[in-house]
Amino acid sequence: MIKIADITNIEERKAIENIIRNYREDSGTVISLLQDIQGHYNYLPAYILQLLSRELKIPLSKIYSVATFYAQFSFNEKGKHIITVCDGTACHVKGGPLLYDYLINQLGIHGGETTPDKIFSIEIVRCLGCCAISPVMIVDDELYGNLNMQKISKILSKIRKEEMIQEGSK
Repeated sequence: MIKIADITNIEERKAIENIIRNYREDSGTVISLLQDIQGHYNYLPAYILQLLSRELKIPLSKIYSVATFYAQFSFNEKGKHIITVCDGTACHVKGGPLLYDYLINQLGIHGGETTPDKIFSIEIVRCLGCCAISPVMIVDDELYGNLNMQKISKILSKIRKEEMIQEGSK
């Protein structure tokens, strides 16, 4: 079993210690606890959930029952940029499946997966409620509508270029 002292990354250790401190008094806020963990890691690592269960005296079964009930939580590491693809009726009728196939071929991953470089993740949802501008997808918090292969290619190229610039500035 992992202990706080086993976490060698100082920033990670401080983040976990802060989360424990924030929830030590109120263990009834499991949703908020999970949101903070996912906010820090971009997913829910099993070893951190076990650590928090022990430290906060919350049954691990309770943590997992909440985490599996709400779709917002993920047990798989997500990429820096999350692409949410609509598979609603309007998007489907207007070529969404072909665009999804193009997207997965460009990234080499399917829905629920993350690229090996941890840059992109793809999620599929039933409807984004933007039928008038279908087919649509959301990248991070930005909505893109009236999509075609050229638009998707430009979106991915722009993100990759920004990532290269950020990587080069480090």
